[in-house]
Amino acid sequence: MKKDSIYLELFTSFFKIGSMAIGGGYVMLPMIQREVVEIKKWCSEDEVYDFYTLGQSLPGMISVNTATLIGYQMKGLPGAIAATAGMIMPSLVIIMFIAAFFTHIQENPVIQRAFKGIRAAVVATIAMAVINMAKKSIVNMFGILLATASFICFFFLRISPFYIVIGAGIMGIIYAAIERRREHEHNN
Repeated sequence: MKKDSIYLELFTSFFKIGSMAIGGGYVMLPMIQREVVEIKKWCSEDEVYDFYTLGQSLPGMISVNTATLIGYQMKGLPGAIAATAGMIMPSLVIIMFIAAFFTHIQENPVIQRAFKGIRAAVVATIAMAVINMAKKSIVNMFGILLATASFICFFFLRISPFYIVIGAGIMGIIYAAIERRREHEHNN
C-alpha cells in the first residue's frame, strides 16, 4: 500500500459508513466499530469506545466526531480531514437532493410508510449499539450505579447530557483514585 493511500482509505471507509447509515450518529457506531476494529484493524475496541465517549462529549454529531478522532489518531490533521470529509459527504449530497425535491415527496404515502419502517430498524440498531457499549463499559458495581444514576438524571430529572457526561467523568476520576489508594494500601 502506498504511503499516501491511507488518506483515500480513511475517506472511502468513512464515506461507506456515512452513506449506509440512516438514523443518525448512534446508528453508525456499530458500523464504525466493525470497519475500524474488525476489518481495517486501525484501532482496538477499547480505543473506539473511548472515541465514542469523547465524541459524545464534544459539540457536534457523535459519528463525525468519532471519525475525526480516528482519522487524527491515524494520520494527524490530514487524516482527521479525510475521515471527516468521508463521513459528511454522503449526508451533504443526500440533503441537497432531498432539499431539491422535498415538497414533491414529503406527502407521498409510499415514502411515509418507508420512513416508518426505517425508524423501526433504526431503533433496533441503536439498541444494539447501546447493548454492546454497556457490555464493555459497565463491568462492576460502580459502573452499574453510575449508569443508573446517569439514566435517572437524564430521563427523569431532564438534566442536560453535557452535565451528566462531565459529572460521570469526574466520578470516574474519583473512583479510579480511590481504587489506586486501596490497591496501594493493600500492597503496603
